[in-house]
Amino acid sequence: MSESHPEQQYLDLMRRIWSEGDQRMDRTGVGTRSVFGAMLRFDLADGAMPLVTTKRVYWKTATRELLWFLTGNTNIRPLVLQGVKIWNEWPHARYVAETGEQVPLEEFVQRIADDEAFAARWGDLGPVYGKQWVDWPTYEAQSDGSFRPGPGINQVAEVVESLRSNPGSRRHIIEGWNVAELDAMALPPCHKTYQFHVGGEGAKLNCLLYQRSCDVALGLPFNLWSAALLTRMIAQQVGLQPGELVWTGGDAHLYLNHEALIAEQLSRELQGRPRLEILRRPPSIFDYTIEDFVVHDYTPHGPIKAPVAV
Repeated sequence: MSESHPEQQYLDLMRRIWSEGDQRMDRTGVGTRSVFGAMLRFDLADGAMPLVTTKRVYWKTATRELLWFLTGNTNIRPLVLQGVKIWNEWPHARYVAETGEQVPLEEFVQRIADDEAFAARWGDLGPVYGKQWVDWPTYEAQSDGSFRPGPGINQVAEVVESLRSNPGSRRHIIEGWNVAELDAMALPPCHKTYQFHVGGEGAKLNCLLYQRSCDVALGLPFNLWSAALLTRMIAQQVGLQPGELVWTGGDAHLYLNHEALIAEQLSRELQGRPRLEILRRPPSIFDYTIEDFVVHDYTPHGPIKAPVAV
């Protein structure tokens, strides 16, 4: 297909990182090649979605994760019960480190599914994405100079309302980087800041996602889908057409142990232009279910497996 295919810019970024990126050690000890300050742009008109075709991306898994974020839940058990595995390694690593019990990951995850009390103790990730999105903590000063927890802030609900009531605002932002709570999170937010903008021809809803750290091979296909999906959902809720998704990455990297994945993916031809159909308009942004989404014209190449760096 021609280079005008929207996925080509993703492959170009992957190729540039692998051939030109700085090689550096990272938090995981695996090592990466990295560039700083990347940008991708995707037109979401007519149902178009940035769904990677050069390998199969499990968009339902990414969608279930996004819907889980919107519940504010921070325990992996609801994901585990749906067969979503993407967060399992972090609580498993914590369990092994704190107990010394060398339990296999699969056995740990099965215990999370089977034992609600065990899941409550070991399945929580701390105040990660969903907690910050829909229940950002506040504190109220007391007469004795102390502070007590106040009502949480639902950033998602506030953005939906502000888009309805004041679409020209420059404050349509969902922020995940709560400095005071970073150390309590299993993983500080990578896709951290979403800014929405109403403009362009026909006053469409645009979204800019700033991602401080991005695993371009494994993480970015999920991140692009989720950001575009959230934009489509919010656009539907506020009665706007989706416009453009702008993704910008701080440290955009490829792990050194992903060389085989990268070579295989870059050798593949782009194929098809997948489209998303949302089957209904739920009462609120928090009422969507996995059954509300259908993807058309998605005929990707097969999946490519690679290890996750924890």
